[in-house]
Amino acid sequence: MSEKRLTQAELESHLKAAANLLRGDIDAGDYKQYIFPLLFFKRICDVYDEEYNEAMKESDGDEEYAAEIYEHRFIVRPQNHWNEVRKTTTNVGARINKALRGIEFDNKETLTGIFGDAKWTNKKRLSDETLKELIEQFSLMKLDNTHAGLDELGNAYEFLIKYFADDSGHTAAEFYTNRTVIDLMTSLLDIKPGESVYDPTCGTGGMLMVTAARLKKLGMEYRNLRLYGQEINIITSSVARMNMYLHGIEDFEIAQGDTLSKPYFKDKDKLKTFDVVLANPPYSIKQWDRALFENDPYNRNEYGVPPQGCADYAFFAHILKSLDKNTGRCAILFPHGVLFRDSEKEIRANIIKADRIECVIGLGPNLFYNSPMEACIVICRMKKPDKTKNRILFINAVNEVKREQAQSFLEPEHIERIDRAYKAFEDIDGFSKVVKIDEIRDWNLSIPLYVRSNGDTSTVNDASLLQEKYLEWRRHSEGLYQKLDDLLAKLTGQGVNA
Repeated sequence: MSEKRLTQAELESHLKAAANLLRGDIDAGDYKQYIFPLLFFKRICDVYDEEYNEAMKESDGDEEYAAEIYEHRFIVRPQNHWNEVRKTTTNVGARINKALRGIEFDNKETLTGIFGDAKWTNKKRLSDETLKELIEQFSLMKLDNTHAGLDELGNAYEFLIKYFADDSGHTAAEFYTNRTVIDLMTSLLDIKPGESVYDPTCGTGGMLMVTAARLKKLGMEYRNLRLYGQEINIITSSVARMNMYLHGIEDFEIAQGDTLSKPYFKDKDKLKTFDVVLANPPYSIKQWDRALFENDPYNRNEYGVPPQGCADYAFFAHILKSLDKNTGRCAILFPHGVLFRDSEKEIRANIIKADRIECVIGLGPNLFYNSPMEACIVICRMKKPDKTKNRILFINAVNEVKREQAQSFLEPEHIERIDRAYKAFEDIDGFSKVVKIDEIRDWNLSIPLYVRSNGDTSTVNDASLLQEKYLEWRRHSEGLYQKLDDLLAKLTGQGVNA
């Protein structure tokens, strides 16, 4: 093993090689169940060894002193150490699982459940040979602080998340939000050191992590941010916790569970409130407990009850209820349909009348993996400054995007232009428009109704109508092709070849 510091390229190359060992054995969308826990396991053990060696030097070789719990960030007993697991040749999955559970048990306050619930003992999925190869691949890297710093590890984590997104097709949407979009959202809200930041559908913790990274990049104190997140998927919530640790973030709490039916963060009988909420909720989910929401004990239904077929406004209402009444502001990524769908008109009208919405930003296409869809950012503020009271700023930023191959992203100049327009809060021809609440047309927030990009020769009303009709068609046609395939399969006794 090399004793020199790992470069970013070397670290990413090792991790890619490890992920590729799983190719063919499991779906790419499931790589994270195995790669992330092994990365974190190796990191913990290497740092433990580093701390042990430093304590040995300090104490002139006192092994008892060096093994004391207070000398280490995490407890790693000899039987649970990476080096012991590495010696295993049979039933490797069971040995890995025992070590991971042992570390969780010995670090109850910080690491309970952090390694997820991957089926390490399923030899039909992962043979002893494959697991041994994985362990040897990770053993090529020394991941203590001397050889792999937090910046490199954090970047490597981001590399893996993106790599899995590229490799796993539609499953990527579960845990990856375009990082340049998050950069924009954190910039818009001007997050300050010491503030509390919450993501109710946090995935792998990208929004929370980028918030801290932005303050660090600006030379501001980031370690006193209080970061909170909830994620329904147990594996993904575990990845989020590992992500925080590997980025050197200490003050955080990631909970696992359904935010709508069982919100975790509470203050007695009310929802806990935060300075900032950043979110990219799952789009238009149909399977949610609307009946429970009708009688919501946290009064999240004060603006109305969303339709069963679409939970977007349930997440919207949860976010608004989670904002501090004085400092609270949020940035939410939504599909454009939330801006104008008739089924949500009443609840949208109530939110507008309450003067919660401050800005609506339309983003360009292809900013999401394997999807050409366009999304919007909705910014809300509980206590608007006089300049924005009873007004909403619309920004048409569909052209603020750079495309490379099949993926688009925001350049720094795109983020700067959008951020500058939002903070100026004024009309910019072909880009932004300030609209009084009493001038909102039939409670429709569709951006083309109020501002269109330069060079757009269509009428504003036609553009809005086209957008609405298109999305309506998309909703009604969802699943149609699959139903036809199923019907033809029954009639012919065989499937349909595309």
